[in-house]
Amino acid sequence: MSFDSITKFLQNCYRTKNLIATKIFHGDLLKKGMLFISPYIRSQLILTYATCLDRKSSLEILTNYFKSMDPKNPLPFNLIISGFSKNGFAFFALKTFSFMHSNGISTDTYALCSSITASSSLRKVDFGKQIHSHVAKSGWISSVFVGSALIDLYAKSSLIADAAVMFDEIPVKNSVCANALLAGFCEAKLWIEGLEFVRKMPGLTLEYDHFTLSAMLRACTGLSAIDLGRQVHGYLIRKVYNLVDDVFMQSSLVEMYGKCGLVMKALQVFNFGGMRMGGEKTRDVVLWTSMLGVYGRNGHFEEGILLFKEMLKEGIEPDEVAFVTVISACSHTGQIRLGLEYFDCMSRVYKLIPGPEHYSCVVDLLCRAGELEKAMKVVNEMLEKGHNNCSISLWVALLSACSDHGNVEMGQFAAKRALELEPQNVGVYVQLSNLYAKLEMWDEIGQLRDKMKQRGLKKDTGFSWIQVTT
Repeated sequence: MSFDSITKFLQNCYRTKNLIATKIFHGDLLKKGMLFISPYIRSQLILTYATCLDRKSSLEILTNYFKSMDPKNPLPFNLIISGFSKNGFAFFALKTFSFMHSNGISTDTYALCSSITASSSLRKVDFGKQIHSHVAKSGWISSVFVGSALIDLYAKSSLIADAAVMFDEIPVKNSVCANALLAGFCEAKLWIEGLEFVRKMPGLTLEYDHFTLSAMLRACTGLSAIDLGRQVHGYLIRKVYNLVDDVFMQSSLVEMYGKCGLVMKALQVFNFGGMRMGGEKTRDVVLWTSMLGVYGRNGHFEEGILLFKEMLKEGIEPDEVAFVTVISACSHTGQIRLGLEYFDCMSRVYKLIPGPEHYSCVVDLLCRAGELEKAMKVVNEMLEKGHNNCSISLWVALLSACSDHGNVEMGQFAAKRALELEPQNVGVYVQLSNLYAKLEMWDEIGQLRDKMKQRGLKKDTGFSWIQVTT
C-alpha cells in the first residue's frame, strides 16, 4: 500500500464522512505497522475522525492521540493545526495549540499562524490576544507572517487601532501585512484612512499589488471619488498587463464607475472583459452581476433586463444576486409576468433557493401592480417556509402599496412588522401617516405624532453625496 493510496483513501473518507470505513482502515494501518510512516497520514486520520464524530468524541480521540506522540517533534502537531484550520475545524485547531503550549511543545511560525487564523474564523479575539502575548514573549513578533496573521485577527474583530499598532511593531514589512491592515480599513468602511495608508506605502518601500489596487477601488467606490478612481484605472492599464484576464479587478472597476453614476464607462469596462483574442469570453457571473447592479442602481431597468437575457444566451448561469436585480428591474418597469417567471425559474431551473431579498422583490412587484392580496399571499408563503427574518424593505413596500390603495388594516400590520425590525425608522411612521391622511383618520395621525415625539424621532432631511467632475 503506497503513501499516495493511503492519503487518497483517507481524503475520500473525509469527503464522504464515512466513519465505518475510517475505523476499518485505521485498524488495518495499525496491524500492518503503517500508521506512523508519515505525520501527514496521522494528521489526515485525525481530521477524518473530527469530520465524522461529534465534538466530545473527537476531543477524546484527539487527546488520546496526543499522549502517544513525541513531545519533542512539533511537526505532527503543526500538520494537525493546519488541517483543522483550513478545513473549518477552528475549535480543534485551538485545542491542539493549547495542548502544545501547556505541554511545553515548541511552537514555530507555522503553528502560530494557523492558530491565529483559527482564532480569526471563530472571532476569538481574547484567545488571539493570548497568542499575541506568547508571540511577544517568545520573540516571534519579528516574523512578518505571524504579524500579518495578528493584523488580520484584529481587523476581522473590528479592532482597527490594534491592527494598526501591530503593523507598526513589525520590523520588516511586506505587502501581505500591509494588505491585511488595508482590508481592515475597508471592512470598517474607513475609506479615507485606507487611502491615506495607501499613500504611505511607497514611503515604506511597499509596492502596490492586485489586492492593494482592488482595495483602492473599493475605497473610491465608498467615497464616490471618481477622479481618484480614474487615476487607479489608469495605473492598472499601465502596470497590469493581463487586466483582460483579471475579472475580479474588472468587476471592481464596473462597480466604482456605477456608484459614481458613469454607467457608460462601466459598460465600456464590462465589454472590455469579453475582448480576449480568439473570441473567447472571459466574463464570469460576478462581472455580469456587477453590471446588472450598475443598471439597477442607476435606474436603467430596461437595459438591465436586456443584459440579463443576453447573459442567459451566453450560457452564464445567474446567481442569487442576479435574480434580485432582474426581478427588481421587472418591478420598476411593470413587467409583472416576466418578474414572476424569473422568480419561478430560480428554483425550478437553476435550483437556487429564494431568500428574503427575492421575496421582497416579488412583494414589491405585486404591490406596484396593486395586487395586495397576492402580495400578502407571497408573504405568508415565505413565513411558512421559515423565512422569519424578513427584510425591512418587504414590509415598507407592502405599507407603501397599502397607502396608495387605502388598505388600512394590511397597512397597520405591515407597519407593525417593520417597526419590530427597526423601531427608530422614521420612514415607516411617515408612510403610515400618509395612509391615515388619505382616509382622513386625523385622530390616528395625532397619536402617531405623539408616539414619535415620545421616542425622540423626527423626519430627516434627505441629501446625496457624489464627487462632481468638470
